Amino acid sequence: MDEKIVQSLLLENRETLNVTGVENVDNFNDETVILITNKGKLTIKGQKLNISKLNVDEGKLVVKGVINGLLYSENDGQKEKTSFMKKVFK
Repeated sequence: MDEKIVQSLLLENRETLNVTGVENVDNFNDETVILITNKGKLTIKGQKLNISKLNVDEGKLVVKGVINGLLYSENDGQKEKTSFMKKVFK
């Protein structure tokens, strides 16, 4: 993670979320958007979510819908490795 890049979150009326510092969109559907950012994994929960703007080159993203929660977690990949190993040795 590049600590020199500033990340910002601007939530307007729980309906529009502007995010900077976005490196990748890991997964999304109408209830969850999972982003890889320069500050860790960011999970956005809500209803009728859609990505209205995305520019990975500039690290900017806009999510619209009813936003109920934001959660940061570390993006170290250990959860995926554990899941994979459990599946292999089942």
